[in-house]
Amino acid sequence: MIVGVGIDVVDVARFMATLARSPGLRERLFTPAERDLPASSLAARFAAKEAIAKALGAPGTMSWQDATVHRVVGGPPEIEVTGTVAARAAELGVARFHLSISHDAGIASAVVVAERD
Repeated sequence: MIVGVGIDVVDVARFMATLARSPGLRERLFTPAERDLPASSLAARFAAKEAIAKALGAPGTMSWQDATVHRVVGGPPEIEVTGTVAARAAELGVARFHLSISHDAGIASAVVVAERD
């Protein structure tokens, strides 16, 4: 059963300009495993985190650091949740997330489906 669906779109150049203006923002938004990725991949992960929040009802208490998007060679990307994001997912009975991310022509996008058994 679907608990929620989230979608987000990010302008890559605008997002990277924001990161350049706010030096600590990269560390606040991304886990150590994500921080050194190329611009388009960072923007796509930010879109994914926004989509995760939307799929979970967008509570303002979730931490960006509590969701990591992992690239899986030959498979779809995976979402690892901990802390505040894991707690919200458990509260809603979410058993798994489905994620699709894309980046092309300066735009990064992500769609997340939160599902329970």
